[in-house]
Amino acid sequence: MKAGISGESRGNGMRSVNDTGFDLLGQRLVAARNETFVGRQEELAVFDAALRNSGSVLFVHGPGGVGKSALLRQLAQQALAAGRSVTLLDGRTLGPSPAAFESAAETVFADERPVLLVDNFEDIQGLEGWLRERFLPRIPVSALVVLVGRLPPDLTWQADPTWAGTLLVLPLRDLSPVDAAALLEARGVAAGSLRESLLAFAGGHPLALSLGAAVAVKDERANSRWKPAQNVVATLLDQLVGEVPSPAHRHALEVCAQTYITTEDLLRAVLPDDDAATLFSWLRRLPFMESGTLGLHPHDVVREILRADLSWRDPQRYADLRQRIGGHLMAQVRTVPDSNVLRIVGSMFYLRHHRKSPPGRDFWHQEDDVYEEVFRLEETGNAVALVAEADGNESAAAVAFWAARQPEAFHLYRHTATGELAGVCVWLRLDRPGDEEAAADPVVAAAWSHARAVAPLRPGEHLSVGRIWVRDANQGLSTAMEWRGVGHSLRSERTAWSFMAVPADDHRVDYYRRYSPYELDEHVRLGDSEYTLFAHDWRALPAQVWLERLMSADTTTDATSVREPELAVLSRAEFTEAVRKALRHLSHTSALAANPLVRSRLCAGQPDPVQALRERLEGAIRTLGQDARTSKLQRALDITYLRGVPNQEAAAERLGLPFTTYRRHLTTGIERICEDLWQRELYGTNDT
Repeated sequence: MKAGISGESRGNGMRSVNDTGFDLLGQRLVAARNETFVGRQEELAVFDAALRNSGSVLFVHGPGGVGKSALLRQLAQQALAAGRSVTLLDGRTLGPSPAAFESAAETVFADERPVLLVDNFEDIQGLEGWLRERFLPRIPVSALVVLVGRLPPDLTWQADPTWAGTLLVLPLRDLSPVDAAALLEARGVAAGSLRESLLAFAGGHPLALSLGAAVAVKDERANSRWKPAQNVVATLLDQLVGEVPSPAHRHALEVCAQTYITTEDLLRAVLPDDDAATLFSWLRRLPFMESGTLGLHPHDVVREILRADLSWRDPQRYADLRQRIGGHLMAQVRTVPDSNVLRIVGSMFYLRHHRKSPPGRDFWHQEDDVYEEVFRLEETGNAVALVAEADGNESAAAVAFWAARQPEAFHLYRHTATGELAGVCVWLRLDRPGDEEAAADPVVAAAWSHARAVAPLRPGEHLSVGRIWVRDANQGLSTAMEWRGVGHSLRSERTAWSFMAVPADDHRVDYYRRYSPYELDEHVRLGDSEYTLFAHDWRALPAQVWLERLMSADTTTDATSVREPELAVLSRAEFTEAVRKALRHLSHTSALAANPLVRSRLCAGQPDPVQALRERLEGAIRTLGQDARTSKLQRALDITYLRGVPNQEAAAERLGLPFTTYRRHLTTGIERICEDLWQRELYGTNDT
């Protein structure tokens, strides 16, 4: 048979034209395809080499819309140009049986140098074992077979040494940035803000680029704020995702679209009513899902369209889902090993910012970025040398002093490309700095003095002092350094104050203001250097509220939407007096509203702090009644504050107790209530 594409189009799964050439319309269509086909040079080169050799099977796989069919058409033309006979089959119209496939591919056995191209192989993936064991071993050694589908070949086939050198597996990825821009150019989208918007949405995904371009070039209002219309989103969902087995599977996809990395335990936490193991197993087999060492993530375009669809279709579920994911990550960052902190903090920022990431690469890394390393005592000399170079001998002496006392407070940062030490970060934990520590480090002395003067530490609390030094001050902070500080702040239990010391002439001073509520008026001198101290009282501005403010500062969200009032920081004596007053005013809403406890940690985050305080007090009284040893205290409190008796004498009479006995029970009960609530104030409540 002479060179040509063989087959008929009567339901046997073959796309065909006659051997004499294309008709005029066909020629025009082929020319149009060629004009808009870009990239894929590596795949075309592999196919060209296979044409010159013999006995190869190429298996091309990739997610929907990535350009597999377009590539296959180019391969067909390349084979025809090389004088080969071509048989083109389509798995969507082939029957999933060996007999149907063999009948459709019969020309492979008749021609001298046949090329068999099979598109949409995922629709007949069940034939893979038969092809491997029965069909392919019988074709002529001069034949070339190309299978194209969404799913890769079975691992047993890829690992079979018999097929080594014969089976070539080619994963088809997105177009490169240059090729993606070339595709938009071919689609009539000129360089400029509209092209940048399309690239930001579609990345290098050919179908998303083509659909977006087709709509955008017809929209005179399309500009740098272009977003895909819902008809584009719906089309991409149909093409790339298709039907899902159940609502639970749809929910799992929605979770994947929001999270940087999806794991089975995350699904279990966010979707507690669903079978997380089954859903995760299903997700990992989807053609548009990438598996990495940390978990799963979807193709960027799939992620974007799932987000766009859910936020348009069900805004409330979209918001609720993000809140549940954020809550899970917040809990994780407080419990994971130190080595995982940056990953979890990064995931929290990813959730907030909707950033996209190249597959298999941490989204916050830049080409000139650094990586974090655990500090070892033998690195003290290198760290001291860097700080001396960056900030002078006095700061270097402070580093040497603290490295010997709190080595666990230090982290090192190295350039990814060279391994050279790029920076040092320290977060000191201090309960009560001694005279030696204050003398060795004026920054610590100033921080301690401010905390003691403004809002002293309460029993069991501590303060933190942080500093960062980088070798090249013009380079700016690495994100790893930034997020180490965020992670430290979120993980530290019982931190009353944190202080960040920054050189007063540092151009990043405005940057640090994002992280701390205020800065101290007076600078701290250390040798020839002056430092600005940024301060944060975590009892007044808890971690959850602070994190929301921080993330809102980097988005278009109005920061005032999370501006909750700062909390009152009470001493033990002030707290006890406030509890006593609150008990006396339990039934008086206006008096309770004026009580400082409504601005304490006890009521933080509650929609109605006054009612929350009332419930805290009533609950504490009821709790005493659950223990026989304190039930008499509960009865005295209950009759006095919850039953509306006119005075304490009447309360004693109602209880049938001598007044002195009643007073002893009441006083002891109040003390127990104060102690219980004080512990909640310090360590947090069960529901906040």
